[in-house]
Amino acid sequence: MSVQPPVAPHRVAIADIDIPFWRMVAIILKWSFASIPAIIIFSIIVVIISALGAVLVGLLGGSIPSLKM
Repeated sequence: MSVQPPVAPHRVAIADIDIPFWRMVAIILKWSFASIPAIIIFSIIVVIISALGAVLVGLLGGSIPSLKM
């Protein structure tokens, strides 16, 4: 079994990307529609964490004696 030395990585420089305008619009619209479920899921997670935080603060607020001046 022969062992070959690792190949040095090649450097690549991109000089130009030729994408038609309407194809780029289609890609951006697809990304926009694909992000909607992610935004909904993220919002639900934030609401749940906020509700848990509010419950925790409410429970702690009841056990802290109030200061009267």
